[in-house]
Amino acid sequence: MRLHTVLLPTERWAGDDRWRRAEAMGFETAFLYDHLTWRELRDGPWFGTVPVLAAAAVTTSTIRLGTLVASPNYRHPVTLAKEAMTLDDLSGGRVTLGLGAGGTGFDAEALGAEPWSRAERTARFEDFVAALDALLRRPATDRDGPFYRAVGARAVPGCVQTPRIPFAVAAGGPRAYAVCAAHAETWVTNGRAWQDRDGDGDACVALVAAQSAGLSEGCRAVDRDPASIRRLLLTGGTQEPWFSSPEAARELAARYRQEAGITDVVLHWPVPGYEPYDVPFARFEATAAALADAVR
Repeated sequence: MRLHTVLLPTERWAGDDRWRRAEAMGFETAFLYDHLTWRELRDGPWFGTVPVLAAAAVTTSTIRLGTLVASPNYRHPVTLAKEAMTLDDLSGGRVTLGLGAGGTGFDAEALGAEPWSRAERTARFEDFVAALDALLRRPATDRDGPFYRAVGARAVPGCVQTPRIPFAVAAGGPRAYAVCAAHAETWVTNGRAWQDRDGDGDACVALVAAQSAGLSEGCRAVDRDPASIRRLLLTGGTQEPWFSSPEAARELAARYRQEAGITDVVLHWPVPGYEPYDVPFARFEATAAALADAVR
């Protein structure tokens, strides 16, 4: 099992040592949320994802970096592909592109358009990921998808990683599982929805196990070996006791591995004063160390 963390882009770069600390702590990847702003933090500091990842790329040397997740809400595949290729170059091939369909809220409204229905978000996501896949594999791309076009779009010199930057795709339903099976190296789930934080631990594990089984069905439908895709759990959206003790965290990780096939776990970097991520750093560090030991 691999251990990752996810940060919020709320800190001024001067004095922000989270990236180097994450690298020193042994995290496989430091992900960054890709939003224009977020929930109750809307009126506070919130910096742009790609510039922050670029700065992180040139101040770290081993940790992977990525989005968790970029969506069509305000991204276009042609420009996102160019930025991702550049990040891959800056980092020396350490980028993972996390992708999701997006949702309602500020990101969906900030550009002035009417928010899309769930069906349209899913349809756009299918085209969005397919376009990114093509754009990051080829030096020049022409395509005319149902939502996204590319006319002579260039990706030169191309990604450091071949055949392209790996994708981590968030999926919770059959159509998204199909996107994941067709294009992703990693599947992403946060288990219980944010609004349903009272679910007990058994129900949370059972839900992720059911989602994982749905992903496997999607893989088999396109003749892909279900074992060829990694399965990443983003923690923090439930009341599960990831930070109650190192032993509890190890037990939870083991359950998710055994019952749901989870291969990767993401811990939220602490955000003082903001629930549910207001975790004392010493407790976060102890949990990460315990899970890292289990991984090794």
